[in-house]
Amino acid sequence: MKNKSQILEGSRAIALTVKNIEPAVISAYPITPQTHIVEDLAKFKADGQAKYEYVRSESEFAAASIVLGASAKGVRAYSATSSQGLLLMTEVLYNISGMRLPVVMTLANRAVSAPINIWNDHSDAMAVRDAGWIMFFAENNQEAVWQHLLAFKIAEKMALPAMVNVDGFILTHCYEPVYVPDKKTIKKFLPTYKPTKGTFLDSKNPFTMGAFMTPEHYQETRKKLSADFVTTISEIKKEYQLLQKTMGIKKEKNTTDNGLLEYTGSKNSKKIIIAMGSVIGTIKSALAREKNIGILKIKSYRPFPEKEIYDIIKNAREITVVEKAISPGNHSPLFIDVKAIASDKQKVTSFVSGLGGRDITEEEIRKIMK
Repeated sequence: MKNKSQILEGSRAIALTVKNIEPAVISAYPITPQTHIVEDLAKFKADGQAKYEYVRSESEFAAASIVLGASAKGVRAYSATSSQGLLLMTEVLYNISGMRLPVVMTLANRAVSAPINIWNDHSDAMAVRDAGWIMFFAENNQEAVWQHLLAFKIAEKMALPAMVNVDGFILTHCYEPVYVPDKKTIKKFLPTYKPTKGTFLDSKNPFTMGAFMTPEHYQETRKKLSADFVTTISEIKKEYQLLQKTMGIKKEKNTTDNGLLEYTGSKNSKKIIIAMGSVIGTIKSALAREKNIGILKIKSYRPFPEKEIYDIIKNAREITVVEKAISPGNHSPLFIDVKAIASDKQKVTSFVSGLGGRDITEEEIRKIMK
């Protein structure tokens, strides 16, 4: 894999991966810091390097509606957005999940205005965390490539939409060595999408999607959606093992990595720090010499792998949660989820940092751990 790596901008690596996955329809509206992804995808189409239909839209709401329609017709569909663009899509995001459409989207995470800010935090993703989308968070651009492959596989297998979160600028505009598998290699893991009969719109086999539903039946649909998210946890673990084998992904020493989370450290660590996204790289660097502190990276935020997290943190006395989002009037989102798993005897502390793109330094991480 190392021999095939290229020095690529994160956005370029994602665009190349999506091109090789071969969706049938792509629609997106440019917004910083997502723009380079869709610029590259549009250029691939214009240069004759891709066969997908690239549909221009007048807004993010329209782009989401276009990929909804394409997926409802039974083809592989993709979009990308950031921040205010995601919020403009919100109504359609709920429709996509409620109609059980396996759309995949890249979210280049960016702070939400006002005041206007184009830099990274996770406030956009947290605003739609209950919209019914699988949500992956990438630490680096290589992981973003793997998560896009995994997102399409799980989305199409479970009839659920999936979102891959990559930190704006920190990853989207960062140049790193990245291996992007070719179409033939991807096909070994992600076959051509062939939806089953009765799950997409077909005039020969009439089918209703997004119907009007009364109180007698609506609750059952939400219960089914929630239950399928729980099932998705085991599917992610299974498909990630296949991805590792197919792509030759080697596991780091003293590390647990199952596609849902990654844990580095001793099973008996009394102190554990938990985070998502690119800040994990800073945490690993800052605590490289701290052998008694475990580092837990959440890769799948939705579904939230409660049991898998509990199995790692159950022996810890102190748990520190570092995140780039707040919930005004309440504790921060990831902290709430972790606190719900921890026992009353464990001390769980919340640290919110990096809002609006403020740099989280190694020194700050060391101060947090003190």
